[in-house]
Amino acid sequence: MTRHRNVEFKARCPDADRVLNRLSELGARSQGVDTQEDVYYRVPHGRLKRRRGTIENNLIHYLRPDGDAPTESEVRMHPLAAEPGLDELLDAALTRDVVVRKRRHILWIDNVKFHVDEVEELGSFVEVEAVDYDGDLGVAHLHTQCAEYLRLLGVADTDLESRSYSDLLRGDPPGGDGPGAG
Repeated sequence: MTRHRNVEFKARCPDADRVLNRLSELGARSQGVDTQEDVYYRVPHGRLKRRRGTIENNLIHYLRPDGDAPTESEVRMHPLAAEPGLDELLDAALTRDVVVRKRRHILWIDNVKFHVDEVEELGSFVEVEAVDYDGDLGVAHLHTQCAEYLRLLGVADTDLESRSYSDLLRGDPPGGDGPGAG
């Protein structure tokens, strides 16, 4: 299991190709395009999801307040193999909340991870996660990185989205405490 802290933001992305081209101009390294299914479970605090993708397969628990500005998260992640029994176990023990299906471009610049997503039923988004894996960078540095990429990618304040994809699919209002919200 890995544990890390990140500062992140999500924004609606009316022109995904423009964002992908801009990231290329900035020297981003592509990890590839992942077709992902995230199954969210109702839990007493934070959010728990099982991610199955062509690149990323993890069980992820995170604590993050909702907010438009770059927001700090505490993330615990355990890599998964093709373990269909785990899905059965999770479904037997927990209540499924919502399933998010998306096509995700994954790119990196240093410690900053970029997602350009096409989410079923929701449309296009860009997510930026400045990640501190070992605690050496500090939260202030991560906030500075996010602010810089907000500027470099031309993200308008009106495009920032405070809710997770699960909240959006459930129709939770901004700032609401949907099931499993953390």
